[in-house]
Amino acid sequence: MFPSWLLKNNTRLEQLYLSNNSFIGALQLQDHPYPNMTDLDISNNNMNGHIPKDICLIFPNLETLRMAKNGFTGCIPSCLGNISSLEILDLSNNQLSTIKLEQPTTIWFLKLSNNNLGGQLLTSVFNSSSLAFLYLSGNNFWGQISDFPLYGWEIWKVLDLSNNQFSGMLPRWFINSTRLRAIDLSKNHFKGSIDFCKLDQLDYLDLSENNLSGNIPSCFSPQKITHVHLSKNRLSGPLTYGFYNSSSLVTMDLRDNSFTGSIPNWIGNLSSLSVLLLRDNHFDGELPVQLCLLEELSILDVSQNQLSGPLPSCLGNLTFKESSRKALVDLGFVLISIEKAYYEIMGPPLVDSMYTLASNLWVNFTEEAIEFTTKNMYYGYKGKVLSYMSGIDLSNNNFIGAIPPEFGNLSEIRSLNLSHNNLTGSIPATFSNLKQIESLDVSYNNLNGVIPPQLTEITTLEVFSVAHNNLSGKTPERKYQFGTFDESCYEGNPFLCGPPLQNNCSEEVVPSQPVPNDEQGDDAFIDMEFFYISFGVCYTIVVMTIAAVLYINPYWRRRWLYFIEDCIDTCYYFVVASFRKFSNFRR
Repeated sequence: MFPSWLLKNNTRLEQLYLSNNSFIGALQLQDHPYPNMTDLDISNNNMNGHIPKDICLIFPNLETLRMAKNGFTGCIPSCLGNISSLEILDLSNNQLSTIKLEQPTTIWFLKLSNNNLGGQLLTSVFNSSSLAFLYLSGNNFWGQISDFPLYGWEIWKVLDLSNNQFSGMLPRWFINSTRLRAIDLSKNHFKGSIDFCKLDQLDYLDLSENNLSGNIPSCFSPQKITHVHLSKNRLSGPLTYGFYNSSSLVTMDLRDNSFTGSIPNWIGNLSSLSVLLLRDNHFDGELPVQLCLLEELSILDVSQNQLSGPLPSCLGNLTFKESSRKALVDLGFVLISIEKAYYEIMGPPLVDSMYTLASNLWVNFTEEAIEFTTKNMYYGYKGKVLSYMSGIDLSNNNFIGAIPPEFGNLSEIRSLNLSHNNLTGSIPATFSNLKQIESLDVSYNNLNGVIPPQLTEITTLEVFSVAHNNLSGKTPERKYQFGTFDESCYEGNPFLCGPPLQNNCSEEVVPSQPVPNDEQGDDAFIDMEFFYISFGVCYTIVVMTIAAVLYINPYWRRRWLYFIEDCIDTCYYFVVASFRKFSNFRR
């Protein structure tokens, strides 16, 4: 139960923090007001029921109210928008179903994410003159937001409307914003093109899972942007010079679109790039060697394209090490210097503590999440797990040539998928150096030779497949992780033998060595004496058959004689004519 006894006879209480406990039941408050209470935090408990309608009367001077991650139901009291001192309101991750919030006059941080709120969004929320951080993700809001008559958007820093039912064209009212740091409109039904060219302060952009189309404009290249998610749209055309100057870019996710052309060489200029996801597009040409300049690269996915040519051996020079830059960890919500943070957003001079709060608010928003295929499954990675993840997926393309032995230098990599290409040659023995790898797939290629027995030294391997190649010899010894791989990992290689396959290596037919010519006898591959006798007999039979036919059939005999006569006449005239020409030539 909520410890209401803390409030009883304690009217001077100013701040009450009860988050991350196990309080249950309804929020029961005292009947008399607490005018000194400024901060109330009961988030991350198991409380339920309705938010008391008289909460505004009991706490008339609240500055911060956090009730997130509980089970509150019903409506959001409209009076919360009228508390003249309220600046931060976080009611996210509850089961609230109705919003009656009047136009908030002082709230600059409003988070209502992951509730059951729905209907058309109130324009009064958007038109707040003080609002800078707005989180409405994970609800059922619908309608168009492109035509809202906004009056205070110039100071906005974060706009998160993801995972709702919004539709229509992308909003145009924030195109010229000079302060927006993050835009997340993913998982909606927005359509149209991306026409952002002046969002110079943008750090985070997520427009994935919409119906956007057209090209990425060349003018869109924010220098400070770190994370871009445009996956699962209908974007098309080549990557001309969009993101050309975005040297701070850490994540570029363009999966599941219709981009064409080659991967641009300027990709090597993105020195901070750690995650590059280009899966399921129509890119062609060779993999640019400029990728080898990306020293921070840890996840590369260009699968399901039309790329061709050899694999760049220089990729083996990259470390693919773990990196926390691609996964900003949630450090929590630091409640210090609220007033100073508010004034920081509004414009007046700063002090050091204000930047601390603003940074933590920002980190709270940007816990990065990506999707990557490994172990034959599509996984989502975020937070600390993402920081440890590294992998390369080049599958389902038209790559040719041998697998570079330098790939064995990727000692930190956890997933390598080269399947469904036209690779030839043998499996490099250097793969035994992949000490951290968990998934290795080279199936559906034209690889030959034996499977390096050194691969059994890899103790971290969970998924392994060399199926459907031209490999031969014995399967690796069934020890350590290789004792867990079944027949499907090796199928489609008719010359492989040994467990878990049905082919027994002891029954394999070994071809005999050829015998030198001077030692050939009865065991020679062809008996030459028998060959000569057979040839003579066959020749005699053919001649005698022709003679018998001519003797028995008068018609064919006459035709044969006429043919012989014509041949003689032809030869005679040819010899006479040639002799005359030769005589005339000598004269």
